[in-house]
Amino acid sequence: MWILFIRLLFLAAIALATAAYAPMPWGRTVSAAVGAVLGLAFIYIESRIRTVPARQFAGGFIGALLGIVLAFLVGIPLSKIPMSAGAQAFWQTLVFLFFIYLGLMLGWKKGEWFDPMAILAYFRGSSPQRQYKILDTSVIIDGRIADICETGFLDGTMVIPQFVLKELQQVADSADSLKRNRGRRGLDILQKIRKMSGIDVHISEIDFPDVREVDLKLIELAKNINGKIVTNDFNLNKVAQLRGVSVLNINELANALKPVVLPGEFMRVFILKEGKEYNQGVAYLDDGTMVVVDNARKLLGKNVDVTVTSVLQTTAGKMIFGKAIDSPNHGGNESRKRPI
Repeated sequence: MWILFIRLLFLAAIALATAAYAPMPWGRTVSAAVGAVLGLAFIYIESRIRTVPARQFAGGFIGALLGIVLAFLVGIPLSKIPMSAGAQAFWQTLVFLFFIYLGLMLGWKKGEWFDPMAILAYFRGSSPQRQYKILDTSVIIDGRIADICETGFLDGTMVIPQFVLKELQQVADSADSLKRNRGRRGLDILQKIRKMSGIDVHISEIDFPDVREVDLKLIELAKNINGKIVTNDFNLNKVAQLRGVSVLNINELANALKPVVLPGEFMRVFILKEGKEYNQGVAYLDDGTMVVVDNARKLLGKNVDVTVTSVLQTTAGKMIFGKAIDSPNHGGNESRKRPI
């Protein structure tokens, strides 16, 4: 409402000014009409500019300024070349327009070149004093990244791209209560990380309008600032590796920290549910590792001694296969039992 009022006020001011000064030789009425048309043109340009991202607009503006500087520098030696006044004016005007156009278009399309982070990354290279860790939406919602940051195992600058924040905000505003809670949890995790002492957090304005998918934008950003993507998304992990981008996968870290279990060892587990195959029971260790136990379907809801038969390591995690035994002292290996 206020925007419409201001626009109408601006339009009336332009029309009244042109009518008062009458710059046109056809009278005040025609001048007022011309002023109204100019006002409408200004309002149209303003409405179009409002939809342009600030980074893109700033990039175009800076690029045009650089183009003017380059045109001026090139024009100095050009003026020393002997030629007619008309030819010299033509070539100087051509150079001036060319460099302004080139700077404007490059700055408009490649506004991320002028981002301070990208400039610092270019000059500092891969120096260990400045390492960027780019957080994606899934790892923020997961929440374990806050605990990892608190322990000090992640150094450098935690980069939160603006397009990730936007996606997180959309999840937090979802009509689905489950998605809404996950989104709000992610925002709380970010707030927790920003409050940690010794953790450098940077909100990056770099965006890639030509790229639609957030995962591909993360990959392009990592290439741009020479950073690493922190995620727990399996697909993003694989695509980033194919594109030559380093990835820190939280799930792989969690799997690496799980205790090693060897075939033949004993453990005591609680059978929680039935397995997919006949006479199988399923239990879980404290770290979430699934234990599939043969001969345990009839032992649901009970603690059972199990001997490990095999261990399967997958990209999604570790699975332990075992067999229920009658006695915890089976085989005289009480000292090898691994209680849960």
